Amino acid sequence: MASTPSIIRVIDLETTGETPGTHGVCEVGWQDVALGKDGRWELHGEGGSRLINPGRPIPPVTQAIHHILDEQVADAPLWFDAARPVLDPYPRRLALAAHRADFEMKFCTPNMTHGADWICTWKCAMRLWPDSPSFSNQVLRYWRKPEGIDHERGLPAHRAFPDAYVTAFHLRDMLNEALVAQLLEWSNQPGLLPRVRWGPDRGKDWTEISVASLTGFLTDRDPDVRFTAETEVARRRGGGAVGRPNLQGMLL
Repeated sequence: MASTPSIIRVIDLETTGETPGTHGVCEVGWQDVALGKDGRWELHGEGGSRLINPGRPIPPVTQAIHHILDEQVADAPLWFDAARPVLDPYPRRLALAAHRADFEMKFCTPNMTHGADWICTWKCAMRLWPDSPSFSNQVLRYWRKPEGIDHERGLPAHRAFPDAYVTAFHLRDMLNEALVAQLLEWSNQPGLLPRVRWGPDRGKDWTEISVASLTGFLTDRDPDVRFTAETEVARRRGGGAVGRPNLQGMLL
């Protein structure tokens, strides 16, 4: 009897908004990535999606993003009833993954996921591919051009299965570059931003900005900005070379 492969399930949600309680899930999509006998990770199975009744009207501002209509979800199951089979799948699941997983985690509670660990492909992309012009799911898709991706299967964007499918290719390539434990470690920290997002130093590497500018970012409201500034301060105090960091330098 063939052994069941270890999988990481990529999840994507379409919702009525950003706040659980006030907003609800209206679609869930998934695509598995499995560890093969050759030690390489590849997409596994067909994946899928389900419409979900969010229990409230879908606002026009979010309908304009995913184009899901109230009448399409009227007879769909509620999220609480549909979540567990999707989020806690067989065969053996090592973790769940999502692009900007902090969003999915708000709606996928530990009770629904059986306490799953999460990999955030957005955070991991900034670590592994810092030269990307942006770190959105779709920009990474067209900048990286992952081997084997079916262009049409990844469309339309902002629907649950196509987005999960595209994210799965990013995850596959990440898993073939770094250990699961490393991806989980990065995912459990704030994002490490390769470039300054705003202000006079916008677009610069963090290694290139002045001490005064760097110090100002240490109290920024954005936890990713604060974490990145703190990491750069620690690097400078350690006597590291100033200049564009290589991958080793990013793995602090």
